[in-house]
Amino acid sequence: MKVLRLHAPHDLRLHDEPIPEPGAHETLIRVTAAGICGSDLHWYAEGSIGTARLTQPIVLGHEFCGVIASGERQGQRVVIEPSDGCGVCEQCHAGHPNLCQNGRFAGYSTTDGSFREYAAWPTHLLFALPDDLTDADGAMLEPLCNALQAIDLGHVRAGQTVAVYGCGPIGLLTMQAAKAAGATQVFATDKLSHRLEAARKLGATDVFVADGSEAEAVMKATNRRGVDVAFETAGHNDALSTATLTARPGGRIVIVGIPVDERVVFNASVVRGKGLSLMVQRRSHPEYPRAIRLVQSGLIDLRSVVSHQFPLSDGASAFAFAEKRGGLKVLICP
Repeated sequence: MKVLRLHAPHDLRLHDEPIPEPGAHETLIRVTAAGICGSDLHWYAEGSIGTARLTQPIVLGHEFCGVIASGERQGQRVVIEPSDGCGVCEQCHAGHPNLCQNGRFAGYSTTDGSFREYAAWPTHLLFALPDDLTDADGAMLEPLCNALQAIDLGHVRAGQTVAVYGCGPIGLLTMQAAKAAGATQVFATDKLSHRLEAARKLGATDVFVADGSEAEAVMKATNRRGVDVAFETAGHNDALSTATLTARPGGRIVIVGIPVDERVVFNASVVRGKGLSLMVQRRSHPEYPRAIRLVQSGLIDLRSVVSHQFPLSDGASAFAFAEKRGGLKVLICP
């Protein structure tokens, strides 16, 4: 099979490797679509993410779907949950496998991910993909689950006002999920005009350029009240600062973005003075049935978030394009 491996920052190579043999309780999947996530771009550009470092060539990718390649369910289309918790720790038993510190995650550390033609993965982490959802839709379900996790952490309720700071794919999905949860006003900011236009088309109440004036613009739009929930989805300290400045007293901030710098910075007196609650997202719950229902109902538009698709043979170009933030979501389709 063809495999796209990262050997060093900006060093992606296409290899011929044996098709993996499924282990006990695993299923062989023929990968049909896989998304390039912001975390993949950290690995690609920096050879690291947070405190994790590239120690061996790895196949990136954790947003993917495919077709079961063997066994009783051969031919069934499925979406894959990339987080394989250990199953025995306190967090796994409590139903929070995304917080497991002992499990593995596709495309992370030494666990190969989805940018290859075949993958073997635990059978219980495969979810049936309905016929009315495309392969591209299937690859977008994992990021949608992240957006659902974000609004759950934000305790978004009907009638609230929300702001999303960063209109990449996760920001655009978080914005839509907040509206589906009942938010009546959703503001969005970004530095890139095409992403602001996408946010507007997907239902943002108003959009503002992230040029240093956005905090005042949001405060003016809310009659100086501020927003109930602010989502930092840009992975940048400026966005976090804007979130603290625009959250109402007693409001909530959800940090979703992954910064290049290990440190996040905000004005402590603002956070303390307003009595803000800060939540930090780590991956997502595998809520694929919930995500699928939202897409099928028309409350979430996945297809408008996908802007480009590349074949696996041109995976290096896909990453180079995604790194420049030229589009929205970029998919690699083996």
